[in-house]
Amino acid sequence: MTEPTATPFAEYTEADLRRVFDRTGYVAEDDILIPVLLALRLGKPLLIEGEPGSGKTELGKVLADGLETDLVRLQCYEGLAAENTLYEWNYTKQLLSVQAGERGVTDDGSVFDEEYLLERPLLRALSGDRDRPAVLLIDEVDRADREFEALLLEFLSDFQVSVPELGTIEASVPPIVLLTSNRTRGLSDALKRRCLYLHVEPPSFEKEREIVQRKVPELDGATAAEICGVVQRLREEPLLKRPGIAETLDWSRALLELRSASEDGSSEPAASLSPQLIDRTLSCLLKEVEDASRIDDELLETLARAARDARERTEAQ
Repeated sequence: MTEPTATPFAEYTEADLRRVFDRTGYVAEDDILIPVLLALRLGKPLLIEGEPGSGKTELGKVLADGLETDLVRLQCYEGLAAENTLYEWNYTKQLLSVQAGERGVTDDGSVFDEEYLLERPLLRALSGDRDRPAVLLIDEVDRADREFEALLLEFLSDFQVSVPELGTIEASVPPIVLLTSNRTRGLSDALKRRCLYLHVEPPSFEKEREIVQRKVPELDGATAAEICGVVQRLREEPLLKRPGIAETLDWSRALLELRSASEDGSSEPAASLSPQLIDRTLSCLLKEVEDASRIDDELLETLARAARDARERTEAQ
């Protein structure tokens, strides 16, 4: 394995990274900030695990935006092949060039040069002249086959790609690599050894309320607290799929839209969430029919009570 190139973030501090998160409106406490900082300073890939909707993918987008660099995203799926991740030759363009007599298949005028090369995400993350490395987001790596893991191990070892017709292409500065996993299957120990690790826990009430207020600033603070109170209580239920941050934000925007569409058009803070309103809008939070069927009148009253309690705590502060 070759020695890694010095990372441009070797002198990055906690304050620097906090400013990146603040500029992009991303709420990150030490449990997230420190692993990300170490990944930047050490130039190591970061494996991020957590439930769907917990903000894993958003972290990659935020880093690319905040560091003002390119985001290269590879969405994994079962059967993902090497040519979909590394490179392919543009055979149609090659054939047309050969038929037109512009190029051949040997010597200096070969159709096997960079003009005919189609870069896929892994190669794209290495190529190009950048002042800062790209953020390579390998999303839902647990959905790919183990054969792809083997390919990924080789890539992460040297940050280079061998193209037989062109030689070895390597990055002058390795990309910032984030791998996300929903833990639908276990990843190999070899892949885990290559990475630092971050597990994204469901947010606390305070953190979730801050996220809602940053992402949906039109929502008043009392309603944001109610929303988070309901979601926090709902996560205590034995659901097949607990609502994540993504669902909380969807519900927040949905309630805001319903308020905008109401007849009174009042700008005053909305009344406390009622069981009826919660019931009408639960499709924003629950995405499994078995979970939706668990919601009865008693649980709706419990959720409404959680909303009132959250509002009262917030207003008392």
